[in-house]
Amino acid sequence: MNIFSGIVVYVMIWWLVLFCTLPFGVKTIDAPKSGEMPGAPVKHGLKKKVLVTSVISLAIWFVAYELIKSDWLSYRVIASHMNM
Repeated sequence: MNIFSGIVVYVMIWWLVLFCTLPFGVKTIDAPKSGEMPGAPVKHGLKKKVLVTSVISLAIWFVAYELIKSDWLSYRVIASHMNM
């Protein structure tokens, strides 16, 4: 995997993990005022979620990188075992 592919894979993993972590720790407004959405968070904690997302994404990316780098998950190896 070259550097560009590695960055693309990391960004894709990062966005997926971000969308998975966004709902955690959200407390909604108990009595919304006029013009406020009832599902709007009181404190979103986005900085903490971005940090947690980056750490989790780095761990997942490292596992994905090792799988791609190894021959354990290689199309060429699988195809050679199938006598293609």
